[in-house]
Amino acid sequence: MPDAVPDLSAWVAGAAAEHPDAVALVGPEGVETTWADLEQEVERVARGLVGLGLVAGHRVGIALGNTREFVAAYLAALRVQAVAVPLNHRATAEELAGVLDDAGCRLAMAGPESLDAVRRARDLLAAEPGVPGVRVLVVGAAAEGDELAWEALPTSAGDLPGARDPERLAVLLYTSGASGRPKGAMLSHRALLANVEQVAAVDPPLIGADDVVLGLLPLFHVYGLNAVLGASLHRRARLVLVERYDPEATLDVVARHGCTVLPVAPPVFAHWQGEGVAERLTSVRLLLSGSAPLDAGLVAAFTERTGVPVHQGYGLTEAAPVVTSTLHSRRTDADRLASPRSGSVGAALPGVELRLVDEGGRTPEQGDPGQVEVRGANLFSGYWPDGAEAPDSEGWWATGDVGFLDPDGELFLVDRVKDVVIVSGFNVYPTEVEAVIADVPGIAHVAVIGVPDEETGEAVVAYVVAPGADPDRLEAAVQSRCAVRLARFKRPGRIEVVDSLPLTVTGKVRKGSLRSAERRERQPLL
Repeated sequence: MPDAVPDLSAWVAGAAAEHPDAVALVGPEGVETTWADLEQEVERVARGLVGLGLVAGHRVGIALGNTREFVAAYLAALRVQAVAVPLNHRATAEELAGVLDDAGCRLAMAGPESLDAVRRARDLLAAEPGVPGVRVLVVGAAAEGDELAWEALPTSAGDLPGARDPERLAVLLYTSGASGRPKGAMLSHRALLANVEQVAAVDPPLIGADDVVLGLLPLFHVYGLNAVLGASLHRRARLVLVERYDPEATLDVVARHGCTVLPVAPPVFAHWQGEGVAERLTSVRLLLSGSAPLDAGLVAAFTERTGVPVHQGYGLTEAAPVVTSTLHSRRTDADRLASPRSGSVGAALPGVELRLVDEGGRTPEQGDPGQVEVRGANLFSGYWPDGAEAPDSEGWWATGDVGFLDPDGELFLVDRVKDVVIVSGFNVYPTEVEAVIADVPGIAHVAVIGVPDEETGEAVVAYVVAPGADPDRLEAAVQSRCAVRLARFKRPGRIEVVDSLPLTVTGKVRKGSLRSAERRERQPLL
């Protein structure tokens, strides 16, 4: 298999030429797609996009679930050198409109679950003066008006673009910045391909040619998009797509299809604690987690009960995404494979460099924490549209995470520089939630923090000050507003109505005091 390819879709073409009848994908309904069928669909959609007038650099929003159509749409966009903009298909219309507008998408693909929200987002943008219109391509539902139908894409386009530039922008993945405003991380073809190759260089492999990989993680998230889909395409593994997570139904999928590698998010470990789990995981050789911190106790109990090793990693959207893995370190193979160190997220992948920097810009002493900086060909090109906050002139990029390295080069994360809350692997930025809650009548002040949660890693908690308000009515009003303005994972799981918030002398909320109070509530002194 040649290593040098122009984009991820070339791996599909290669597999289709060499193993046309092998199964590439298994859809959510159990329908199998061969490599030859997948290549034919990618080529059809690619020519359809060109026939619609898309050229290199045009942005294409993809608001689809974990389906064959998402895979074909994504790879087709890469093949014609357009820019794929994966969208959360469960986001609100306002959230979708914000991303579509910022990215300048000319086309938005929508399935049954996202269609209403995408249509409302289109209408919101159409009402804004000077904003270009967004055409909607409907997948799996009936198109209306001037909307386009997936099945009716034009097929008479001429040749697809020839010359390829590895530095050309391939994907815009939106992740909120410190201000809470979503920012598009610009991932080039070079970054996507480099990280897949870096992951493939780990020995023993995370994913191999004989593996059946569980495609549970959402494809609009970088972990599902490149660490799972990208790696599966590269290794020519079979990918079993799951659209919606249900603990029991997912176990059934694993058993039915004989899945061998399970990339999952931390909530799975809390859900898969019952009797009979081990019997349904007999085909599994490896369980991978990397989108949020794991509870060491849950992992230990899971491995003891099932016998399935759990390996962790550390990654970021801006790193495409994998930076470290517990399958890769200087420890002996026996030690590394049998029992990953508790709390470790592993050592840097081949081709990825790590360093720690303290507040003064110096390297901390061995074992002391510092901000994690990363260097490698997998790094992004900065944030859309001007490349802001890109790696520095020497290629280093500050992650905002704080950790320490042990003598074997394994990374242990201990804190985050910013206040991001990670819910089931998804970033939630408190300022975004605070801005929504602050619009509720009667609220004078609001502060949002993250607290530990066994199921989701962290949960969102909102502290609000609303003099004279009825707490029950206020909570209902806040939840109602959040349901309209925020995706489900961003909404507060708990709302605390308080008389005041702890403030610094400059008037800023002392969120550390709120977190300390939460810890005292969870672990009262004896």
